[in-house]
Amino acid sequence: MEEGWGRGENAREHATMHSSSPPKQLVGGWKAVRYILGNETFEKLASMSLVANLVLYLHTKYNLDNVVSANVYNIWSGSCNVAPLIGAYLADTLLGKYSTLLYSSIASLMGMVSLTLTASLHELTPPACNGQAQCEQPNAWQKFVLFSGLGLLVIGSGGLRPCNIAFGADQFDTTTEKGRAQLDSFCNWWYFLFTIALIVALTGVVYIQTHISWVLGFAIPAGCFALSILIFLLGRKLYIRVKPQGSTFGDIMRVIVAAFRKFRTKTSGQSLYDAPSIGQELEQILAHTERFEFLDKAAVIVDPNELDSNGNPKSGWRLCSVQQVERLKCVIALLPVCISGIGCFIGMQQMPSFGTFQAIQTNKKIGNNFEIPPAWMFLTQMIALSIWIIIYECIYIPWIQKRNNDESGRLTMETRFKVGIVMSILCMVVAGLTEMKRRNSALENGSFESPITVALLVPQFALSGLIEAFAAIALMELLTTQWPKSMRTFAGAVFFLSLSIASYFTSILVSIVKKVTSLNGNTSWLGGNDLNKNRLDYYYYTIAGLGVLNLLYFQFIARHFLSDADGHDRSRIPI
Repeated sequence: MEEGWGRGENAREHATMHSSSPPKQLVGGWKAVRYILGNETFEKLASMSLVANLVLYLHTKYNLDNVVSANVYNIWSGSCNVAPLIGAYLADTLLGKYSTLLYSSIASLMGMVSLTLTASLHELTPPACNGQAQCEQPNAWQKFVLFSGLGLLVIGSGGLRPCNIAFGADQFDTTTEKGRAQLDSFCNWWYFLFTIALIVALTGVVYIQTHISWVLGFAIPAGCFALSILIFLLGRKLYIRVKPQGSTFGDIMRVIVAAFRKFRTKTSGQSLYDAPSIGQELEQILAHTERFEFLDKAAVIVDPNELDSNGNPKSGWRLCSVQQVERLKCVIALLPVCISGIGCFIGMQQMPSFGTFQAIQTNKKIGNNFEIPPAWMFLTQMIALSIWIIIYECIYIPWIQKRNNDESGRLTMETRFKVGIVMSILCMVVAGLTEMKRRNSALENGSFESPITVALLVPQFALSGLIEAFAAIALMELLTTQWPKSMRTFAGAVFFLSLSIASYFTSILVSIVKKVTSLNGNTSWLGGNDLNKNRLDYYYYTIAGLGVLNLLYFQFIARHFLSDADGHDRSRIPI
């Protein structure tokens, strides 16, 4: 799922935000991009094959119970979404996008090979459980190999996610109309091939993992990663490689340090260092604002000796420019909205873990011989998202434009966030009601697997996809459109950071719920390998309650931060 954020039109904006004017050389263009697209297709096929079925692999091959499997998945997923902050920093300051992509792909390949070894060598996994009451747990060495493989995949994600579309965008000269059209076409092809890879991963590869062989099911993605690296290297002489030009993340840290170093300094009547970066475009220059005045201390020239003979700061950790300060103010101004977005993602995070366990304990048979793999439920999310985009772009917008004579015809950012929050609440309520029905039918039948069809889970997975369609895409667009171009590489990393916080919070919440509900000898709502003995529905309702609090928080606090400091509404941003 994590690779699916920012799809469709948002992928186009995400690419535009990364592209800087490439040097006019006889390289790049479609000759280079075809290798990048080939690399991306096989990389996505490999990564999504793992993400879709990781919880089931931990549960069946390592005998980890539901809570532990969910926590491992959430922590790993969160780490994959934190790592892009580091990857973006290294790409912008040291390695460049090409080297970052290459090294990250190699790390991911090593991670996939490690997981393939865990599936193929019996010594690396505990003995099969075979329905025993107490299953043997993995030993320290087995855990080390498993977590090392997952760790290498985290390193790979850190470089691939912030750089993949950006490097493709570097191959076009977006200062020309032709270059912009080529970039638009590139994003369309990127999204199309991503969708194809996702479908193959969620159908063919997942089916092989679930019903044929975990070894073959992991060997195929590992082979795809190797092929993606080979394709990437075949085009190495054709790529435009934009040199690292510094990181916004580094500037933010400098402003924070400099401001605290001068916390006794007064800003009123003081001279501020205000020098735009060399080559900075006029429209990227931010006006000085009065908000978060404490940060202005970082730009105060306390002593003329802080500047060298050329008028530049001797130390960027003591004196920063007004532009650097204003960029940090832009980040802080959107934090309340990011918090509300994280609240939405918490509901969405439940489907890859506990939603999968629900599917495991539901009747998955179609006919007498075919059984639906639990991971196929993720197709419902993608289908729901795609249907909404088609309805929105092809039906709703033209209708509103014609009816209201509105040139845009698009939902406001505030509306989309509210709908996303409501969808997160509905998703958890529906999931709770579904789980109650599934559990009751299993208990009445006296079986581990409920006799009701797995199709009963479709609504909750579809609602999870609509959370992405409204809240997730809206948050990405908000970050990329309300921050200047120089910060837009950082914007993608911040978006993934929001996802990671939701993952970590989910893991903490699971542990708290498990501990609190088991006090005084009570049966925990979560725990063990049998949902029929738990009250997963109560857990879902708890998250729904948090969603209601998030809706109130957004209505009375966060939504007021969707406008610029000058009061002009910028919430009408196209999907």
